[in-house]
Amino acid sequence: MTRRIVLLLAAATLISCGSKSPPKTYAMQGQVKALDPSTRTATIQHGKIGDWMEAMTMEYKVKPDAEFQKLHVGDRIQARVVVADDLNYYVTEVKPAP
Repeated sequence: MTRRIVLLLAAATLISCGSKSPPKTYAMQGQVKALDPSTRTATIQHGKIGDWMEAMTMEYKVKPDAEFQKLHVGDRIQARVVVADDLNYYVTEVKPAP
């Protein structure tokens, strides 16, 4: 009986570990509207982001810190958005927009 429980728990663990899909990345273009150094977030007004999000203005974490340091309010940027799931996403690879 104990062996069956252990095997069932092991199978459940393997299934749950394997079900997480890898993060998706999307190109983004937008304008920096506000910066919060204490949380390393940028409020960005952006166009449509692939099949993930419509055009809007919202707050994004920026990773790593060196990428956040590149930003200034008013900057027009190109970047990558990394999306693990609907609640876990961030901006990286920030460059000035042409």
